[in-house]
Amino acid sequence: MRKYIILTITVLAIVALSLAGLYYAYNRGHIRMNYPSFEEYPVQGIDVSHHQQQIDWANIDKAAVQFAFIKATEGGNHKDSLFQHNWREAIRNNILVAAYHFFTFCKDGDEQARNYIHYVPKDSINLPPIIDLEYGGNCKENRKEDLITEITRFLEIIENHYQCKVIIYTTHEFYRDYLINQLPDNPIWIRDIVRTPSLPDGRNWLFWQYTNRGKVKGINTPVDLNAFNGSRADFEKLLHTLSAGND
Repeated sequence: MRKYIILTITVLAIVALSLAGLYYAYNRGHIRMNYPSFEEYPVQGIDVSHHQQQIDWANIDKAAVQFAFIKATEGGNHKDSLFQHNWREAIRNNILVAAYHFFTFCKDGDEQARNYIHYVPKDSINLPPIIDLEYGGNCKENRKEDLITEITRFLEIIENHYQCKVIIYTTHEFYRDYLINQLPDNPIWIRDIVRTPSLPDGRNWLFWQYTNRGKVKGINTPVDLNAFNGSRADFEKLLHTLSAGND
């Protein structure tokens, strides 16, 4: 009996150490779980904020990074400290840009929309504005109906100003709880670091954030990597849609 207990403890310890090692290796970017190929997803890019610190935009591989989603604002008054630098340098180095807003549950949609509009120039965006909807790092959410009302108000103001549909970035958890059969005209950018995403209501997604541990030359920290769901021609159509709306 004693030998059996010792053997069981040893096996459990080995399993625990193996899992810890795998988690460490994944967190350090040594293991790639679901990186999509450029053959299947030829248009890929990054999303960044001040967490990536000073980015050397001139050294980024333009073939691998064809667009950059850059954090601009959060809530009613917060501005990302490196947005203006990242925005200016990405454009200077011919990387297509879009700006995203982290939507907080404890501020109304009007206030958050004004924060974004005051900070993101209308005449230099290449891709549609983005709203980030997720639980992580957020305040306690309101009732579902109230939160959807505030999100809808934000979208209405932003879309009227920039003359295009806002892209919704979200997680599977938030999508399941709030977005099933909601806001059907807004493209979805979905996070899934395990597998190719599939939305529960059968809706198509436009962008896929497939890792938060990517490595990109010119960026000294791990970075989120993303894939566009379509061909280069489809991507060009998206760009054209935005430019036509701003004419």
